[in-house]
Amino acid sequence: MQSPLPVRDGVNATRLRLPGEGPWDTAMDYMMHRWGHIDPQGIEDRFDAGEIVGEGGVPLDRTTPLQDHTFIWYYRSLPPETRIPVDITILHQDEHLLVVDKPHFLPTTPGGTYIQESALVRLRNQLELPDLIPMHRLDRMTAGVLLFSTNPRTRGRYQVLFEKRQVQKEYECVSAAGPADGYPAVDFPVVVRNRMTKSRSYLLAEVIDGEPNAETRIERLETFDAGAPSGAAGTPAAAPGSPGRLARYRLEPHTGKTHQLRVHMASLGLGIVNDAFYPDLLDKAPDDYTRPLQLLARGIRFVDPMSGKPVEYRSGLDLSEARRARP
Repeated sequence: MQSPLPVRDGVNATRLRLPGEGPWDTAMDYMMHRWGHIDPQGIEDRFDAGEIVGEGGVPLDRTTPLQDHTFIWYYRSLPPETRIPVDITILHQDEHLLVVDKPHFLPTTPGGTYIQESALVRLRNQLELPDLIPMHRLDRMTAGVLLFSTNPRTRGRYQVLFEKRQVQKEYECVSAAGPADGYPAVDFPVVVRNRMTKSRSYLLAEVIDGEPNAETRIERLETFDAGAPSGAAGTPAAAPGSPGRLARYRLEPHTGKTHQLRVHMASLGLGIVNDAFYPDLLDKAPDDYTRPLQLLARGIRFVDPMSGKPVEYRSGLDLSEARRARP
């Protein structure tokens, strides 16, 4: 449903559905019920100023009956945010698409305590593109190639590509070179298939019994230690399971479940370096910008629906653990 209020400061107006009935006579009564314990004066002031609107942008006042509107829109009061010390690199921009390298720690879209400090809001404000919309998402802790639509008129043609799985994605990660104790050896390349689920009320994705709905091809690209990648001139390659050995892997997801790559690597006993969720959920701690999750969206390929030509966009970022190992 189209908002009657424009994007402001890079952020969409909030939409609220009003109940069809209840012990509230007016729309303001219902908002007081929901949020009056936080800022009752602010709610009254917004109604008095006509800053809360219904369908068609009609302003509501204190006496507007609850039943007059199904949806109302308003701008949230945004608390100040500390800037996340990372920058976004633009890889490509045209009249239809914006392709960027999203850094670790920056969420794709606003949520929770991150509003202005999200890739979407930063880019809307930086490029003065209020209609910017992400075509897909990367976890806050995952870096790499991220696509946005810049043109509402052609957005649907790109959305269809994702819906029909006509977009090929390639990721890289750094994990242990061999599985953890208790896990069987892995013969790479390997395809992991299972059934995954994640509820809104539970932080982690889970593997459950049933028909597989998640699939990832995993290939080990190189193994290395604190010196240099295996195979480098004059560098002996230790056994993959040796203590302290790491490896860089290529991950090719054929589906797009939440946390799929992290779960699939952990299921092999190869939890991704600096993953605070899998295989074990760690206590919440402040972000350590020196220890990013070693997961990167390396590239994305598809046939551009506007030009009809194959295109590929590649990240210019590196995984820090792999970079340190190179001479």
